Amino acid sequence: MQTKISAIKAEVSKVIVGQSSLIDALLVGLITDGHILVEGVPGLAKTTAINSLAQSLGLDFKRVQFTPDLLPSDIIGAEIYDQKNGEFKIKRGPAFTNLLLADEINRAPAKVQSALLEVMQERQITIGEESFKLDAPFLVLATQNPVEQEGTYSLPEAQLDRFMLKVLVDYNSFDEEMLIVDRVANATFQNIEQVADGADIIQMRDEVRAIHVDRAVQEYMLKLIFATRDGVRFGIDEITEFVEFGASPRASINLYKASKAIAYLRGNDYVTPLDIADSIKPILRHRLLLNYKAEASRVSADDIIDTILKNIKLP
Repeated sequence: MQTKISAIKAEVSKVIVGQSSLIDALLVGLITDGHILVEGVPGLAKTTAINSLAQSLGLDFKRVQFTPDLLPSDIIGAEIYDQKNGEFKIKRGPAFTNLLLADEINRAPAKVQSALLEVMQERQITIGEESFKLDAPFLVLATQNPVEQEGTYSLPEAQLDRFMLKVLVDYNSFDEEMLIVDRVANATFQNIEQVADGADIIQMRDEVRAIHVDRAVQEYMLKLIFATRDGVRFGIDEITEFVEFGASPRASINLYKASKAIAYLRGNDYVTPLDIADSIKPILRHRLLLNYKAEASRVSADDIIDTILKNIKLP
């Protein structure tokens, strides 16, 4: 499967320059059955990335632009009355897909977000009295714009916790952007070919489950999570004044799964502390609830995570 992973990345790189962390996150989400929240300014190829991945895997892709007037039926579908036959029919919404892009998810009100929550958690959609199981693999990639906050709704903690990873997408480097401009100016973007399929993703999931995690490494993961809840217990008193609530047990589960997936993408059959270090920020940054003192002191969740990594002894 390592050959297919390399082939998928090669196809996506035909149209995506840089942004390797986003591509890796998408693959981790797919092979661990998790969802991804992406934060970044517009124009950083978030939509193009997931569309390219869908094409390389031959999967169905849908995009929904979230707006304040969006209704739950605009996502999941609705019952439509057929006057000719005198009966109701189900009109399926864009959530009936493999890869769903929820663009600017924080622009939609609570009703819409609650409808999406069932789709993400249960992998099913209920319309009227009928429930429909979604085909695997299924992944939600939601985006947030960190700059413009007018007309937005903060995502509830329960929904944030459903996202396996939160990825911060930054600007490309100078050389990468030069390459992008050259490709656009000369229209040299190549067509993406399908190099794998959904069955390959399901097989990768089985192979990821077989990745070995040593007992000492597993205990190290849990210490990192528990340190977010009780820094004093681990001798990290300085973070307790900034953290209101630490990470949930779902964070422990997802760190375990993501670390195994990262090891798998690297071609290893066991998890190392490096795999954990590369996974922990996307796992935790949206799960740590910081207080007003952290905001006043300009202390971010990533800063807290760095402090924990420096103080917890490696196995």
